[in-house]
Amino acid sequence: MLTILDEYTRECHVLWADRSLRAHDVLSWLQKTIEVHGAPAYLRSDNGSEFIAHEVQRWLAENHIKTIYIDPGSPWQNGFVESFHGRFRDECLNREQLWTLTEARVVIEDFRQEYNHRRPHSRLGYQSPVRFALQQGPSPASVGLRPPCAGDVKTL
Repeated sequence: MLTILDEYTRECHVLWADRSLRAHDVLSWLQKTIEVHGAPAYLRSDNGSEFIAHEVQRWLAENHIKTIYIDPGSPWQNGFVESFHGRFRDECLNREQLWTLTEARVVIEDFRQEYNHRRPHSRLGYQSPVRFALQQGPSPASVGLRPPCAGDVKTL
């Protein structure tokens, strides 16, 4: 699964299932997401090979996007995505039997649409992420990121 989540608006921009993910796949989804939502200042991710590949690092540098990698075995450093994945498991994956990749993609996209457009979020004043984003205007740091804080700058 590739998840691209805006930490500020809580919108899930990408939730893509595949048999495997490569650096090229990550770059393709990042480019599509940036075209729609704008480029982030930082990209937070784990240290998976698809994120630390030279191709991805070069592209991020060329686009002036800094990286924040979570430490191995430290999911709390990526709390927004971990929380989202917990809800995704409970509200979607644990309720479905997915027999094919195509079926999985359809069910997962339905969940993503429901999550973004209809599901209220307590941290957003019980609004859906899309409604919150519309009221806020452009996200200060879209595509999986909250605005940078002093702690993030020190770790880079």
